[in-house]
Amino acid sequence: MAQWEKVVSVYDTTDKAKEALNVLRNSGVDTSETSILDRKALGTGIDHQHVGLWRRLFGENVWEHEASVYGDTLRKGGAILAVRTPKEQVAKIMSILDVHDPVDVHEHAAKIGADVPVQAKALVTTPAAASSTGARKDEVLRLAEEQMNVGKRMFETGTTRVRRFVTERPVEAQVNLHEEHAKVVRRAISDPNYIADIDWSDKEYTVTETAERPVVSKSARVVEEIAVGREGSDRTETVRDTVRRQQAEIERLDPQKKKSA
Repeated sequence: MAQWEKVVSVYDTTDKAKEALNVLRNSGVDTSETSILDRKALGTGIDHQHVGLWRRLFGENVWEHEASVYGDTLRKGGAILAVRTPKEQVAKIMSILDVHDPVDVHEHAAKIGADVPVQAKALVTTPAAASSTGARKDEVLRLAEEQMNVGKRMFETGTTRVRRFVTERPVEAQVNLHEEHAKVVRRAISDPNYIADIDWSDKEYTVTETAERPVVSKSARVVEEIAVGREGSDRTETVRDTVRRQQAEIERLDPQKKKSA
């Protein structure tokens, strides 16, 4: 049967606690039994520094100085991240939370004047408080490692605008025009035979002159269309950054040299 423990981490702002929770979730940790406690979640009508409150929430291993730190953190607008997890996941969760700037409970307790019992310092600690595993005599040096989490966000990269407007340009064409004018030709007649055809009455002849003139008309037709829309494309981009990792160097010291030093 799996053994469960509760890992508790203290943050001076609610946003930091939410960010740490998101990193846990993105790292594959089951966060279904995880909660963020702040003044709004717990309510304002209770004593946040009373050790009984925190023992009901986190177990009987909560010390007086830890309760004082929890209450003082909530009073100043901070939050507490509590993760209930199987025992084998504790080390992974603590290594992740260690790099997200949690409040050091013992240091904070000293700042606010809370008494830290000597035996409390020997407990296995989470980034902020004791876990429910109880006391251990071994001193533990934990090594943290950052993980790069790459997300995506939509940015506006530009705007394409298509506008229709009217322009004018000069055009010309060649056209052949026809004209008809009156032609009057006067000829002298010396033939005596025309004497008998003399007509002394008044007469008038009319000749209509014509000329073609250019007549301009315009017609319109659709010569092109522009379809406005969007098309998507995918690309792969390599994101490069640096992550920190704590390492340990183990050195065995010669007792003789140590004494001489």
